[in-house]
Amino acid sequence: MSNPLEISPLAINPLVTTAWLAEHIDDDNLVIVDAYMANVVGKEPLVYDAFSCLPTARKLDIEVDFCDHSSSQSHALPTEQQFTQAVQALGINSDSVVVLYDNQGIYSAPRAWWTFKTMGFENVYVLDGGLPQWIKEGRETASEYTTILTLGNATAKEVKGLACDSEEVLSVINTDVAILDARAEMRFLGKAPEPREGVRSGHIPTSKNLPFSILLDGYTYQDKAILISIFSERVSSLDTKTYFSCGSGITACILILAAVSIGYKEVTLYDGSWADWGTNHALPIE
Repeated sequence: MSNPLEISPLAINPLVTTAWLAEHIDDDNLVIVDAYMANVVGKEPLVYDAFSCLPTARKLDIEVDFCDHSSSQSHALPTEQQFTQAVQALGINSDSVVVLYDNQGIYSAPRAWWTFKTMGFENVYVLDGGLPQWIKEGRETASEYTTILTLGNATAKEVKGLACDSEEVLSVINTDVAILDARAEMRFLGKAPEPREGVRSGHIPTSKNLPFSILLDGYTYQDKAILISIFSERVSSLDTKTYFSCGSGITACILILAAVSIGYKEVTLYDGSWADWGTNHALPIE
């Protein structure tokens, strides 16, 4: 068996293909995680007749295990302690190579990926197309998650600057940064109601709309050239500091993953996103 840590493509791209994963699924240190979310918002959810998962997959319930439930935010990033407990329960070690996927194609796995990144875990990637692409290609699945026999030893060390609050976003309005909003156009324009009670309609001043669905081609991301074109229409250069928002901090990470995959480095998640901004009447809206 080869060790994925020695395979150079993983060092430069946060996405892996189904073909790559099928070839390396038995590699040492590889941990496959189903980054699951029960509640799918902003798209028509895929519904399966029967449960299936990738071979050797372990279940991570983002809304249960990867959210700080002491926070008032809908989907606040976990604390260092919560993250450490969750990943050790998954049997993840400090030298593990983690591949995340979800059952919607590209939906919640990018959020889990960015959570790993914010907590200082570098060797983490997302399966482009997730479970539906894997099934579409006729690849082997399992009917139950793998049993975890031994706790892992991975620990969190939060990386500052990868996530922020409304105060920071407010401070950069009308500066040379970019603010991208992953919600659907009608919600961004304030012409469609918000799904959460008590949240105002509209968007953050100076922000630009980039609905996450535009970045996808079926279950997978668009080709790199198309992604570059889409982002270049909204962000002046790869060096531009860019903030990402959505409804509650989940689908913004779909944008972040795409941006990182094409070379953007100065990227920050507004974790509370519109659910936070839209409920605070002291904050301006357009």
